[in-house]
Amino acid sequence: MCNAADIGKTILRPITITKVSILVLVFSLFSTGWAKGDTIKSLSNNGGIHSDIHSDNYDFTREDKPPPYLLREETNKRPIGESEEFDYENQDVIPQKEKKYDIPIVVNESVENFIHYFQTSRKKVFSRWLATSYKYVPMMKEIFRKNSLPEDLVYMAMIESGFNPKAYSRAHASGPWQFIKGTGQRYGLRIDRWLDERRDPEKSTMAAARYLKDLYDMFGCWYLAAAAYNAGENKIAQAIEIYNTRDFWEIAKHPYLARETKDFVPQLIASVIIAKNPEKYGFDDIDYKLPFTYNKVQIPDTTNLKVIAKVCKTDYDTIKTLNPELKKGYTPPNYPDYEVKVPIGRKEIFAKNFAKTEPSERSAFIRHIIKRGETLSRIASLYDTGTKPIMQLNNIKNPRGIKAGRALIIPVGSSKIAKRDTDKKRGFILSKVAKKEYLNHERKEIIYTVRKGDTLWNIAQRYDLKTSEIRDWNKMGIKDTIHPGTTLRLMVKSDLNT
Repeated sequence: MCNAADIGKTILRPITITKVSILVLVFSLFSTGWAKGDTIKSLSNNGGIHSDIHSDNYDFTREDKPPPYLLREETNKRPIGESEEFDYENQDVIPQKEKKYDIPIVVNESVENFIHYFQTSRKKVFSRWLATSYKYVPMMKEIFRKNSLPEDLVYMAMIESGFNPKAYSRAHASGPWQFIKGTGQRYGLRIDRWLDERRDPEKSTMAAARYLKDLYDMFGCWYLAAAAYNAGENKIAQAIEIYNTRDFWEIAKHPYLARETKDFVPQLIASVIIAKNPEKYGFDDIDYKLPFTYNKVQIPDTTNLKVIAKVCKTDYDTIKTLNPELKKGYTPPNYPDYEVKVPIGRKEIFAKNFAKTEPSERSAFIRHIIKRGETLSRIASLYDTGTKPIMQLNNIKNPRGIKAGRALIIPVGSSKIAKRDTDKKRGFILSKVAKKEYLNHERKEIIYTVRKGDTLWNIAQRYDLKTSEIRDWNKMGIKDTIHPGTTLRLMVKSDLNT
């Protein structure tokens, strides 16, 4: 006979086995998907670090040709947890009103590890990145939106540089998007001794948008495009050929890619997830920076940023911060109508005050065309500067190697010489500042007739002048000589007894 307890066990056993079997089956399915890198959104909302991802409000998008790890054959090739109303074949992204992320979000062990890493060991740094992100992300998203790119890709700049315009790597990559020189120039960025537009947040973002579009056209997958941005398109193309797959996660299992590139994509995903809901992940005390806003004004010629700051009624540091691409503290020479960013609302003030400034007040550089017979020391003497600054600015290694006809950029004090004028009446060249000094009764013009035994040096000594001045006033080359009877124009001090 069986007692009541035995009967109860017999009745409950199949029920218990059935429940256990179902649980094992469900666990097996999810475990298999997780290992393959599936997008998981149907797990319970248990309040863990990914509870927002697993909630019913979580959405994700796809590639035009989604890789196998985003599909499930068991559900007729529908994404996990997605309703039958979503049509992969006819749309790339979930409609705007429902969209939370606009790049594919895959949660796997690598992504989880980086979320945990950013929450713990890297929390202080990531907090700084989040604070800076608010300054640049709105502008960057607008540029990506205009270029029909997923806006969440802007967080690549967070991983590349922490949104730092002055970031510079050991590989000589620069700016928020970490362009190397060749790639930056290929996508329209000017990089020279005056400018490094890789450091311009707006221009470099526009270049990054063009580059990412090209990479996506090449690989058809945003993960591969992001990896190619980090490692180079040739590296990713070679990896696809070696392993015969376009599945980033599959490629990442193999040793061909560098660890930095393998980590780049999961870091990007982790950054997007946290940045979309920072409080959820413990980043609830962030001192966000103000958005990067400005007006643009055109500068007709080389101008000191201190002058621009003055006419805008702001400080130099503000102008320098708004224009990190300017390396010398001046707008570049030979770049007419260069656009400088000024604080928002200061454009009219700038236009009004800038129009009142003289060209001689704006610039500390002038352009000099080397004449036949001129030496670097003579040119330096003419502008009251040194040969070394001229050599540095013009990348001159051998001072004796300069040739007639070459244009030089000359550094001069803006209070001394900012523009050279030709005085045809007298036949010599003077700056506006020099003319004022020479013609305001402190100096007077005399005509001197060379006598036997005269040299330029003793004439200069006699009248307290420089030989270079005498040569310039009389259009004499370095090899030109004087002879008895030659007449020279000299500008001598008014009180000098002649």
